[in-house]
Amino acid sequence: MPTKAAISLESPKPRGIASTGDDLNRAIIKMLQQDGRLPYKDIATALNVSEGTIRNRVQSMKKSGALKIVALADPMAIRYKADAMIGIKVANPSTPRDVAHRLSERGEVVYVLWVSGRYDLLIEVVCETRNAFQVFLEQHCFGHNDIDQIEVMSGIEMFKNQFLLKRQAP
Repeated sequence: MPTKAAISLESPKPRGIASTGDDLNRAIIKMLQQDGRLPYKDIATALNVSEGTIRNRVQSMKKSGALKIVALADPMAIRYKADAMIGIKVANPSTPRDVAHRLSERGEVVYVLWVSGRYDLLIEVVCETRNAFQVFLEQHCFGHNDIDQIEVMSGIEMFKNQFLLKRQAP
């Protein structure tokens, strides 16, 4: 399966041509989500604007931190031997933010989300071997005072892997 582009929206509220709330910018982002390497000329033609307009808007969104274009590979297509989601209950007096920052530094961790409900954090870990996954669990999860409980949920089959824009009410 080919890699897709991941569009990451990171900045609080960019304004003007960097705003992700702008209809033209949303259309640009939608097209880039399908193919992050799509030429500005093709986007401009499809949206009936100049290539310069597309270039300026993409660069402004990137510069403001509102847009990041990266490669997103499907772990199942790459055939990693261990891909799992891990639900983490953080131990007192640690905070989810502290644990998230610690685990985010690990290369095996590809996704970290502070959640509400049963867990405090949901992380995705991808390793090339089952042994590497076991080492990750032993060294970074078990026996750490900042983690109370974990639940490992192994990936079986990937059905969708795409970052989406959150729809904002007008």
